[in-house]
Amino acid sequence: MLPECQLFGTLGCHLCEFAEAEIMPLVEHGLLVELVDIADSEALFEAYGLRIPVLRRVDTGAELDWPFDEAQVVSFLL
Repeated sequence: MLPECQLFGTLGCHLCEFAEAEIMPLVEHGLLVELVDIADSEALFEAYGLRIPVLRRVDTGAELDWPFDEAQVVSFLL
């Protein structure tokens, strides 16, 4: 079973849209991804403002910074 993830980003971020497109095939195969808008939290904005998009595993807290492709995401999840 694939681990649950969070994708940190914000509205209007074109790189975040690219990241979503890379993970969408995995979502269609059962990956659960919560989209987290860093603009909703000062702490998240401070932590991720210059790094987004960032994919984070909920179970381990491991993070995968952009740029990444589908194959890199698969490796990250295993």
